Amino acid sequence: MKKGRRVVVLSALATALAVAAGAGTSLVSTWRNPDAAPGTFQGKKVVAVFMSQDEGLRRGIEGALAQELTRRGAVGVPAFSIVPTAEIRDEEVAKARITESGAAGVVALRLVGQERQVTSSPATYYSTGGYGSMWGGYWSVGWGGIYDPGYLRTESVFHVEVLVYSLEQNILVWAGQSKTTNPKSADALVKDVVAKVAGDIKKAGLMQKGK
Repeated sequence: MKKGRRVVVLSALATALAVAAGAGTSLVSTWRNPDAAPGTFQGKKVVAVFMSQDEGLRRGIEGALAQELTRRGAVGVPAFSIVPTAEIRDEEVAKARITESGAAGVVALRLVGQERQVTSSPATYYSTGGYGSMWGGYWSVGWGGIYDPGYLRTESVFHVEVLVYSLEQNILVWAGQSKTTNPKSADALVKDVVAKVAGDIKKAGLMQKGK
């Protein structure tokens, strides 16, 4: 492989790795309540809540979140199955219905930011020689150089607030904010977020992974 072509291949590989590293979900901040008593939601009912006025989206995400919680050992229940839409913003009614359900905790998601990021790479000409002379210079450049047109990419970035409450203690036990780049769908976003959150709150002793 010629040196110029090898440089381009390595450059393309580095770009692909950089894009891959930037994709997916990461936790940009986390917090664990030091006053929270050790415990777990293993085998206990946990209500999944998505704070949104878009009813269709809320139901879809709550359903997906409940499934992910169940997969990890809790008994995930979407809030819409317990609290009617007309009552969801009435705190006293919601509290009564969730308490009556016997839930031990609540995991709440809320979209706190959405943005578009534009990333680019300038066009570059890779060569093994120079332009200063024809012989021993441009002649080899013209035949052996390779042009890389660069790229312009627009990415969608979503910031989601995640709060985990213990209803048995009535306190916030864990909080975090996630950053997801280019999710394939709302379900994919939820799965990525929960996967990241589950790992962190497992370390905190709040939830065990299901078998």
